[in-house]
Amino acid sequence: MDFFISNAYAQAGAPAGGGLITFIPLLLMLVVFYFLMIRPQQKRMKEHAAMVGALKKGDEVVTNGGLGGTVTKVGDAYMLLRVADNVEVSVQKSAVAALLPNGTLKDI
Repeated sequence: MDFFISNAYAQAGAPAGGGLITFIPLLLMLVVFYFLMIRPQQKRMKEHAAMVGALKKGDEVVTNGGLGGTVTKVGDAYMLLRVADNVEVSVQKSAVAALLPNGTLKDI
């Protein structure tokens, strides 16, 4: 039966060694990932935490939902936001997207 089916023999394997060289592309990708993705995100989070921590009565802010108003009371986790005359809303402090310059909402 050998004349109908040829025998299959394994090829010689690749030479062993070079363990560190095979990990260099992976390490390079991790370094690039850190500097392009992780580090800028940590910087943004730190700036946002500083902005939220510095909120005080009278600041004009915009929330993540697009609601703009003036801060009337600041608590530990929540704050009261005046969005119109006689209309106040309770908003989480972490939901603040941006701190506006004073007088911005009066121009709108």
